[in-house]
Amino acid sequence: MRLEDLGWNGYFEALWRERFGEDESGVTPARVVSQQRGLWRVAGEFEVGRKSGSSSCLWPGKLVRSSAAPVHDELWAEPSGKLRSVAEVGGEAAWPAVGDWVAAEVVGDERATLHWVLPRRGVFSRKAPGKRVEQQVIAANVDIAFLVAALDMDFSPRRLERYLAQCWDSGVSPVIVLNKADECGEVAARVAETERIAIGVPVIALSARTGEGMEDLEARLSPGKTIVLLGSSGVGKSTLVNRLLGEDKQPTKPTREADSKGRHTTTARQIFRLPGGGLLMDTPGLREFALWNVDAGIAETFADIEELARDCRFRDCTHEGEPGCAVRAAIESGALDEGRVENRRKLEREQEFQRRKADPEAAHEYKTKVSRIMRGVREKYKRRERDGKQ
Repeated sequence: MRLEDLGWNGYFEALWRERFGEDESGVTPARVVSQQRGLWRVAGEFEVGRKSGSSSCLWPGKLVRSSAAPVHDELWAEPSGKLRSVAEVGGEAAWPAVGDWVAAEVVGDERATLHWVLPRRGVFSRKAPGKRVEQQVIAANVDIAFLVAALDMDFSPRRLERYLAQCWDSGVSPVIVLNKADECGEVAARVAETERIAIGVPVIALSARTGEGMEDLEARLSPGKTIVLLGSSGVGKSTLVNRLLGEDKQPTKPTREADSKGRHTTTARQIFRLPGGGLLMDTPGLREFALWNVDAGIAETFADIEELARDCRFRDCTHEGEPGCAVRAAIESGALDEGRVENRRKLEREQEFQRRKADPEAAHEYKTKVSRIMRGVREKYKRRERDGKQ
């Protein structure tokens, strides 16, 4: 398997040369294609050989290669001690993620050690689930994100806005895929509704089950390009993977009839090579998707609101009742969905909360601001009490 078939290009080549120069110290570029329980599956151009004068499979130093050495496309790997130390200090995002390019050293018949993770681009992240305030990388080095939603009772424009914000901030090109078109009687209306919230983003309605509309999606696949499938459980990502692969690789389960909620079928992230040479990354359904550091992405996603806000009478207008508010005027005329405005506020509040939790200085600044406001309120009421007594 050639590295170019895995998405290797001049950008990663330049990073590799900057790090290693001509002395690669026995390591070779490889791409993480899956991860399971502390082990990473990596793909690349591997030659499995033997270290001269040593019977151990855990070899420090360079590997002796020969023309007789068998070639493997994929190996299981684990991080070196140094990489573990870096990751334990740097947090969850410092560990290798599916899609990462790594420096791998072959250390056995079907094993490798990972020494270094190349700087990422096109990273799709979220805040780690639970109370921890740290980044969790869902997919690395992605070119296109297929944001999959189902045209059933679980259809949510607000959820799509959340995904779009993360896409725009990461530099990944989004494509919205409205699946289960065969189960919806209002496909055109749903497409129009989606286009209103996803300005300039391609929207494709299809049915992965029947194959209807798949040609529009397949036209966006190209050799060496990495595409990630993102969406909640039950939207049909596994069925879509099987349709694109031309075979049943991923297991599928039906959604609950009462509310169209899905059940977790895919349990791990994995990259598949498509028949046409593209790379497709499947991911488990996202039950919780808290955004991570996406201020620019929010501004891009809600660019129409930003544009309207320029015509507000007050520069610091909150769009909650101030006179001369252009955003409120658009809502009242029906030109703008109030739910969209509220969702923007919600995402901004999430980002502000994350900043306060992660940055003690920001938390102190927020507390000072709240204290100043409350002090002003108290002084205002004290003046009223004094005026009343007089």
